[in-house]
Amino acid sequence: MTTETPSHYDHLEQMSVHDLLTNINAEDKTVPMAVERSMPQIETLVPEIVKRMKLGGRLIYIGAGTSGRLGVVDASECPPTFGVPFELVIGLMAGGDGAIRKAVEFAEDDAEQAWKDMAPYEPREHDTVIGIAASGRTPYVIGGLQEARKAGLLTGCIVCNEGSAVAKAAEFPIEVVVGPEFLTGSTRMKAGTAQKLVLNMISTSVMIQLGKVKGNKMVDMQLTNIKLQDRAAKMVMSELGVDRAEAKSLLDKFGNVRGAIEGYASR
Repeated sequence: MTTETPSHYDHLEQMSVHDLLTNINAEDKTVPMAVERSMPQIETLVPEIVKRMKLGGRLIYIGAGTSGRLGVVDASECPPTFGVPFELVIGLMAGGDGAIRKAVEFAEDDAEQAWKDMAPYEPREHDTVIGIAASGRTPYVIGGLQEARKAGLLTGCIVCNEGSAVAKAAEFPIEVVVGPEFLTGSTRMKAGTAQKLVLNMISTSVMIQLGKVKGNKMVDMQLTNIKLQDRAAKMVMSELGVDRAEAKSLLDKFGNVRGAIEGYASR
């Protein structure tokens, strides 16, 4: 597994801060290229997800450790960004929500637990399960994908090694091979960055395909703080040519940018 092979650098403790930062940055620069090489796999998966979500399906991420946390982060950001229900994109990780902050020992080694964690959400045929595992050998993820596939759900994965057990368990594997980590085996670094980039690509492109974006604007975003309220007002002002007072009045009435724009047009 390339994620476990020795770093290209040694004697890290003897490096200056400048050299540490420079060398970490040099390794990080290779990640987007690795993601680019996996683009055909990503491009194959996204339309399949969209097809199922248009039929009422959901997107479910499963993972452990850093990989699991990244899935939870991506899922949790979809409702405020795109105005979708919280149960449309679901992030599950080995050890439960408590493991987001504090690692749960051996939680990732239970091959049956992921499907049990999905059970309360009543998985159905149009759902998609994406397993996230840098190593590609996490039992929690392998077992979850296998059970999901047996149940007729669409399955994909994001891994950072070629030919892994996780990839074999998924119908649509995405393999982003980033090579050795700067700190040997620390997959929260390049592998984690690669996974985050791919998750951004998947969820954002899916939501755009589902009509949750207008132009390049997040017209369905939730207006949960002053910054977002200000951003929304600017969107409405730009789109409709109204002043801030009227934009704010429209937002107060309709609740989001899309509603404000469509409500104004239908007057």
